[in-house]
Amino acid sequence: MLWPAGAWEVALPGWKYEFPRDHGNHPTFKTEWWYFTGNLASAEGREFGYQLTFFRQGVRPADGADIIPLSRFITTELKFAHFAVADLTKKKFHFADKFSRGAYGEAGFGEGKTLVWIKSWSCELIGNHTFQLRAQTREMEVDLTLESSKPAVAHGANGVSPKSEGQGRASHYYSLTRLKTKGLLRLNAESHQVEGLSWFDHEWATNQLAAHQKGWDWFSLQFDDGTELMLFQIRTASGARDEFSSGTFVTSDGTPQAITFRDFELKPLESWQSKQSGGKYPIRWTIVIPKLNLHLEVRAAIEDQELHLQPISYWEGAIRAVGSRSGKPVQGKGYLEMTGYGSAIVGMQQSPGVISKPDSEPTKTP
Repeated sequence: MLWPAGAWEVALPGWKYEFPRDHGNHPTFKTEWWYFTGNLASAEGREFGYQLTFFRQGVRPADGADIIPLSRFITTELKFAHFAVADLTKKKFHFADKFSRGAYGEAGFGEGKTLVWIKSWSCELIGNHTFQLRAQTREMEVDLTLESSKPAVAHGANGVSPKSEGQGRASHYYSLTRLKTKGLLRLNAESHQVEGLSWFDHEWATNQLAAHQKGWDWFSLQFDDGTELMLFQIRTASGARDEFSSGTFVTSDGTPQAITFRDFELKPLESWQSKQSGGKYPIRWTIVIPKLNLHLEVRAAIEDQELHLQPISYWEGAIRAVGSRSGKPVQGKGYLEMTGYGSAIVGMQQSPGVISKPDSEPTKTP
């Protein structure tokens, strides 16, 4: 459905996730991303981390005037993507980005099995929860097949993940927390057949953060006992943890357990400062979740995993965790994203030009 001209839809309670439909794009919302991260290894034991993320950023809501555009360059949305490979064995980090209007079909969403593409970078849906990822530059390349061993997990309650106070300041957000991954990874002239685990986040919203919220720290962890943890804290201008911080623990059989602001403790222990952006990023943390009897120390697999881009810089990298759950040793691998340290966050705060449905009417799928 189309929303009134000049208005974006916001995330409200009542969304019913359906797959594979919701792996696709949701153009009535302003912001959307498809976020793949993973830890991989070659048969020789060389370890890598990777990130491939596709973004859709709305410029203006579509309306009837867009049916017959006056120019190919009149667009309702911009497409961009970030691609990174961390050579954890050699402690080197590589990243690249792409940006496009998609005026001539070089970027877009929802063409056949292809969920999203920007030039030669693409995500193709080849099964209900199975994906083919491809991206390449002169320096690096991935061609990976990802197959989920668990059902999708929706974060939050009643179809929304709240991020700040007020109606619609939320996102529709789900994850595939354990994707068996295999394929090709190349760095320069060296190609490797790799295997491992990936994590997929898909989120769509319209200006979900409030003005006083200045960044976030987001963790995804896959443990050796078959469980997973997603946890994020939103930081305020004073540096405090916002009450809308939350997470989800996923049991070995795929059952999600909600984690609220009061359920966890998150403490930085050590930082690394970027020479590029000047940002000072925490790279070692403790996580304590008493109701799960979970105690962890989490560290960056290598320190420098900052994507220094314009107009933003953020840290997105492979992490390692050791600790205990219910008195038994546990360890895991995952990814950590940190924003608001090296630059301000862009395009995420609430602004005019949004519209929300009445409370009595659940939001409908586009």
